[in-house]
Order: sequence, then C-alpha cells, then structure tokens
Amino acid sequence: MTIGLTPFSVSTHLSRVRSEPPLVQCLTNTVVTNFTANVLLALGAAPAMTDIPGEAGPFARIASGVLINLGTPHAEQRMAMLEAAAAANDAGTPWVLDPVAVGSLPVRTALAAELLAMRPTVVRANASEVMALAGLGAGGRGVDATDNPEDALPAAELLAAKHGCVVAVSGPTDVITDGESTLRISNGSAPLTKVTGGGCALGAVTAAFLAAADEGGDLTATAAATAAYTIAAQQAAAVSAGPGSFAPAFMDALAALSTEDIENLLVAA
Repeated sequence: MTIGLTPFSVSTHLSRVRSEPPLVQCLTNTVVTNFTANVLLALGAAPAMTDIPGEAGPFARIASGVLINLGTPHAEQRMAMLEAAAAANDAGTPWVLDPVAVGSLPVRTALAAELLAMRPTVVRANASEVMALAGLGAGGRGVDATDNPEDALPAAELLAAKHGCVVAVSGPTDVITDGESTLRISNGSAPLTKVTGGGCALGAVTAAFLAAADEGGDLTATAAATAAYTIAAQQAAAVSAGPGSFAPAFMDALAALSTEDIENLLVAA
C-alpha cells in the first residue's frame, strides 16, 4: 500500500529534533566521521562517536538513537557494534543499520546478517545492498548501487516483514517501507553523491528523527528524515558550483531549513 508524506509531518519531526536535541551515538566508518558529526550539529542534534567495546553498550543505553554503519568494520569496532545493538534493544533505544557494501565482501556481510537478526529499527541502504541482505542479489560495485530502488522494493518488503523493521532504499527516488505501507520521496540532488558521507550521514539523521518520533511512528519518522535531508541537498545544489562548495552549503541549508522550504519543495507520494 502506498501512502503519502505531508510537509506538516516533516516539519513537525524536524521541530522536535531542534527543540529537544537527541543524543545520537554513531558507530560509523572512519571516512565519514567528521562529516556525519557536522551534519547532526547542523540539524540540531548532538553527535557522539562512541565505538569501542566496553563503552559502546553502556552509551547505547543512554543515547537517544544509535547508528551502526559498516563502512570500515575493523575488529574492535565489530565487537562494539554487536554490543551497542544488544544494549539498544535492551534499553528500547532506536537504532539504524547501514550495511555499507554488503554482499560481495565476506566480513561485513556476515556481520550485517548477525546485526539484522538483532532487529534494527531501520535498515537504510542502497538498492543493491538491500537485495543482498535479503538474499536476492550479490551486492553492488563497492559502495555504489547497480540496482534501482523500485526493483529492490520486494526485497525491502521481505526484510521489513521478517525482521520487524523499516527499510529505506536510497536512490533518485527514495523508497521507504515497513512491509505493508510504502512512501516515496523524490527530492535530493546529484552533488550529494559526490561528497564522501552523503549517504552515511543520512543514517545518523534517521536515528535522530526516530529518537524524536511518537511511539509506533518509525515509518513516518524515517521518511521525514529523508525528506528534510534531501530537500536541504536540493537547496545546496542550487547555490553551489561543485562538490567543494556543495558540502558547506549543505550544512548551511540543513541549519536554515524552514517549514516554508519543506512546503514549497517536498516531492513525496
């Protein structure tokens, strides 16, 4: 079933994040740590890059939301990820799994399967990663998708139904499903794909929006996070000359994003 996302819903979720800044724990890859932290700060949330065993679990219990991103999963961080996921589940902390480059790479693929069995709140990935997680594909070309989000929808619905989560499939049109209802968002811009961390940081933003959501509102919160993020990217692209100027313009757009911007620019179905 396809449902709609309203500008009011996106604005409401964004307002909640800004009024009571969620503490977002990020166990993420070394390439994107700085960008992810700055995106959260620009949005109005508070980042914490707590990703070592012995600290990851206790921190997940006090965090508002958790991101687990498999971009550079060294051994110590893999242990911390499992620890954080278990603690988040025990404490009722929403958490996001971003299975970067899963499929053809054996270490992260096995780890992703283990984490998926722990029932994340949201899986956020590209189409090829979603299909690989569901056992319906071999993955993409490294971190890049070789499949279309619409083609990955059956796999996303399968994952959502089996693991009780929301699955957000990124692409020119983002497809977000809980296995029964599906939302589509067609904002965003090509320059976002030319900045390291553009996709990874959205996982952290999603965790922030989940933390501010009403109980049972995971699907809408995930879609609202995607909408706010991609609308800001669209605005940044309009005033930047290339990737170098896009990144700071994107931070500024996130910080300045208004209800009027969302009402005027949201393209959702």
